[in-house]
Amino acid sequence: MQDGSASSTLETLRRLNARFIHNYVTNDVAGHDAILHPEFVCVNSNGSRTDRAAYLKRWATGFHPDVVTYWDVRDENITLIGDVALVRSTNKHTIHRDGRDTTGMTTYTDTYLRDDGRWLCIQAQLTPVVPGYEPGDDTIVSVYLRGVKQVRQS
Repeated sequence: MQDGSASSTLETLRRLNARFIHNYVTNDVAGHDAILHPEFVCVNSNGSRTDRAAYLKRWATGFHPDVVTYWDVRDENITLIGDVALVRSTNKHTIHRDGRDTTGMTTYTDTYLRDDGRWLCIQAQLTPVVPGYEPGDDTIVSVYLRGVKQVRQS
């Protein structure tokens, strides 16, 4: 993906962020593999690190629509610094387990590197959002209900 202006680069990165999320919700390992840098690493919310191979293996079964009944992307913020981009957003999720629903939020920063004209994610970092710091519903970019992307009303 080549781009000539900052606005087209930002649009490319917005599409990559949407693709990243869609890959997760659909357990699309091949699609996700295509946007990860060979040196990719994930820094999990507990501080542990997951290498690319283990991350992709987990990706195949990470989302189940009967468990993750609600998933949204909100508060998208993209910073471009030369050939590096920081893509930050928050996900609100509802997890259904043992007959109970638990709702929470996780903020993520995906670091992309422009490598030979393509933007590839080199690191994903997850941070739990504590009460009082949740971005509002007015910042929602996309919503999935039981794994199905909802059409946004204008």
